Amino acid sequence: MADNKPETILQDAKRRMRASVENITAELAKIRTGKASAALLDAVRVEYYGAQVPIKQVANIGVPEPRLITIQPWDRTVIGAIEKAILKADLGLNPINDGHLIRLPIPELTEERRKELVKVCKKIAEEGRIAVRNVRRDANDKLKLAEKNHEISEDDSHRYQEKVQELTDEIIKEIDQLLEKKEAEIMEE
Repeated sequence: MADNKPETILQDAKRRMRASVENITAELAKIRTGKASAALLDAVRVEYYGAQVPIKQVANIGVPEPRLITIQPWDRTVIGAIEKAILKADLGLNPINDGHLIRLPIPELTEERRKELVKVCKKIAEEGRIAVRNVRRDANDKLKLAEKNHEISEDDSHRYQEKVQELTDEIIKEIDQLLEKKEAEIMEE
C-alpha cells in the first residue's frame, strides 16, 4: 500500500503537527494582551448585504497607537453593523463611533485578568500538545501495522518511530516557545 510507506507516514504526521502549531498561533493571536492588534478583530463577522463577512473585508483596520485600534469602513452605511458585531463578539472592548470612524481603545489589563488570560493560553497550548501527541500515536500505529504486515522491516519501523518522536519533540518545543512569548506579552505592563 502506498499510504503505508514510512516516508509518507512521516510527511503526513509532519503536516498534521504543523497544522496544530498554526491553529495554536491563530488562537493565541485572538487573546488580548493589553496592546492593540488588528488580529483581535479576525474572528469578528459583520452583517453586510445579508452575508456574514470579516471586518477587514468591509473596512480598513489601523493601529495608530499602542492602545488604540481604528476601523474605517469603506461604506459608511455599515458602521452601525460593525459596532454591533464588535459588541456581540464580547471582546471586552467598547467601540466609539463618530459616524466616519470607529475607535477601539484597549483598556489596561488588571493583574487578575492577566493571570486568567495566561491560564487560557496554557489551556490552548496543552490542547495543541495533546493534538501533536495524538498525531504521533497515529503515525506510530501505522508504522507498527506496516511492520506487522511485512511492508517494512522492524529496523525501518523503529528508525521511523524515532524520527516521529524527534518531530514531536521539535513541535512541542515550538508550542512551548509560542506559549512563553504570549505569556510574556500578557504579563508585560
